[in-house]
Amino acid sequence: MPKLWTETIDAHRAAVRDAALNAMAALVAERGLVALTMSQIAERAGVGRATLYKYFPDAQAVLTAWHERQITEHLDRLTTAADPAEPAIVRLRAALRTFAEIQYHSARHHGGELAALLHRGEHVGRARHRLREFVANLITEAAQDGDLRDDVAAGELADYCLHALTAAGAADSHDAIHRLVAVTLAGLSAPPPLP
Repeated sequence: MPKLWTETIDAHRAAVRDAALNAMAALVAERGLVALTMSQIAERAGVGRATLYKYFPDAQAVLTAWHERQITEHLDRLTTAADPAEPAIVRLRAALRTFAEIQYHSARHHGGELAALLHRGEHVGRARHRLREFVANLITEAAQDGDLRDDVAAGELADYCLHALTAAGAADSHDAIHRLVAVTLAGLSAPPPLP
């Protein structure tokens, strides 16, 4: 096949896929998960049902693909927030603040029903691993710079940070989120020397 034709087909496939994912997200936001059908998704996406079935076997598959896209966007936001030109402690603070903001906004836009359904997938486990590794690497660098404690494994501290900051989903303001990040970072500080 000519290159232009292949690129056009690939662009079309990506556009149909994105339209389906966006339609599904809008429908869930409007109506919830109950009785979400492929017909509704196809209509909202502006594609035929048969076309939609070429991309996804059922509404659950559309929902899972949408969630995978959301997770990828969130991980990209975290890595973008951690400007490589900055010291590790500044990158860590920015990444943790971004993670807390994501938790805050996700709790408001994608309530408990959707979260419970989506957070069981294999893609979530891969994303959690990538996130933990990213935060642990920042912690390791900041500890090597002398800005954080080094008496606890970086992976354990990353788990501490991520678990603590999931509480941002219940925060009542952005100020509360910033305080939560500050408290979490304080827990990473080097312990005072023994007397």
